[in-house]
Amino acid sequence: MAIEPDQLDQSGRELAAVIKRLRRQAGLSGVRLAVHCNMSQSKISRIEGNKSRPSLLDVEQILRALNVAPAVAAEVMALARIAQTEWQGGRALRRKGLDKKQLQLAGLEASSSTSRYFLLSMITGLLATPAYVQASLGGSPSEQQIKTVSLKLERQRVLFDRSKKFTFLLTEAAVRYPLIPPDELALQIDHLVSLSKQPNIRIGVLPMGTYLGPGALNTFTIYDEVIATAELDLGAIVFRDGRDVNDLIKRFTRYEEKAIFGADSRAQLAEWAEVCRSDL
Repeated sequence: MAIEPDQLDQSGRELAAVIKRLRRQAGLSGVRLAVHCNMSQSKISRIEGNKSRPSLLDVEQILRALNVAPAVAAEVMALARIAQTEWQGGRALRRKGLDKKQLQLAGLEASSSTSRYFLLSMITGLLATPAYVQASLGGSPSEQQIKTVSLKLERQRVLFDRSKKFTFLLTEAAVRYPLIPPDELALQIDHLVSLSKQPNIRIGVLPMGTYLGPGALNTFTIYDEVIATAELDLGAIVFRDGRDVNDLIKRFTRYEEKAIFGADSRAQLAEWAEVCRSDL
């Protein structure tokens, strides 16, 4: 089943409407359905009003209680899985303000105890120097950009919360991407070396030529084992379905086994930084 961005935006509303329609067709009130599902009536009301995102288990319980035909149940479950995925388009994010995105990310980072980052083509804002952050936004500094840079740098404070664990996997292409001039990039790489010495931060690098297995690669982040995001140049996809999150955890673990860490990682980063300096 192909998932289009428009479907991701509408699927939550559609799922709520379908559940409500099926309940009415079954001749059950919200109260009676709640009893059959061992849920509260207020939960059923929130689900039908699209004010609460039901889990796949919730939807399965509701469909069983309504005695829905297997073919219909399969369609509804497919819709429920799409509803667990959210598309955040770049244009929509820019309309709302990039600073809103930074606040959202800060909330995810603050509420997670373990975060995993696979960085394919660029360095994440959490690890970036001010020069790198500014360059990543592009164009001349506007009022919104200045605010976004400030919020990105403010987010970095979470790295020094020793109760949280961070693992970053960076490809050589991400580390050496020439977003900023060579002298500034050398300082950015030095910054990675420094951060890798923090006891709660693991920075692994994947030199060019490291085989990561079959399949397309993309940047993604996993927060605990609850939510994951995959980034594209046009936006980001947010996964809440446990199966999708677990698939990404398995993929991350496979890449992690190929990466180099610790002193070896720092030595490799230092070598790349020296190459930047030799380009001056």
